[in-house]
Amino acid sequence: MSVAVAPLSLTSTAPARGVPVRLDGVGRTFPGTAGPHVVLRDVDLAVDAGEIVALLGPSGCGKSTLLRAVAGLDRPTAGRILIEDTAVSGADGRTAVAFQQPRLLPWRSVRSNVALGLPRGTPRAERCERVAELLDLVGLGAFAGHRPRALSGGMAQRVSLARALARRPGVLLLDEPFGALDALTRLRMQDLLLEVHRAAPTTVLLVTHDVDEALQLADRVVLLGRDEPQAPSRVLSALTVPGERPRDRGSARLAELRAVLLEGLGVDRHAEDAA
Repeated sequence: MSVAVAPLSLTSTAPARGVPVRLDGVGRTFPGTAGPHVVLRDVDLAVDAGEIVALLGPSGCGKSTLLRAVAGLDRPTAGRILIEDTAVSGADGRTAVAFQQPRLLPWRSVRSNVALGLPRGTPRAERCERVAELLDLVGLGAFAGHRPRALSGGMAQRVSLARALARRPGVLLLDEPFGALDALTRLRMQDLLLEVHRAAPTTVLLVTHDVDEALQLADRVVLLGRDEPQAPSRVLSALTVPGERPRDRGSARLAELRAVLLEGLGVDRHAEDAA
């Protein structure tokens, strides 16, 4: 099931080290016609350098809002977000984001789409070397000159991942990156992400609705949700996933943790099994 990728060379294009992230009392309120809508309140979370943390929770609980705030694409209305002890105050070059849709420019080649992720002013020789290295890393070196229309959904998502890694981010933010893929391609992309993380061990915050995906990929799974139906979301629990990656998807221990997370999400395990 794994996807073969080439190891990164330890050159000037070596990956950045992961950096720590800390959220202190983060809240986000949006204005509305019926009054302010409080989505998040008092979110506290510390992510270690190089750690993979999955944010799990029901639709509308603020997972993507939180991710955008870490990236500096949105500002919290309360609290603060620190990356390496420095506050995030706007679009932050220490982070990179990959979304559910690849968002590739159709008139550009695969090579050119990946190059868009590089910092401005990167010398041409370094640009070429870095892009070639990343495409090899995600197994698409032979497709560098292709246009996005020639790619499958999984291939397009690999290009998106390569583009996000182009600037060597200290923090990689993934917002349902495999949610639009078919089941088999999704499993392969999960394996690929683990291969990429081994080669470029950045800090990863992953938003997902998929309990099994969270358990397969993450060091910890953080459950976001509400104490009451109309209450703002907060961190309800954080679960450490045991065992080295890649993990056995059929593990009895993971099955136990899956039941715990489903219960935390308000899903009746027996009803799900019957379905």
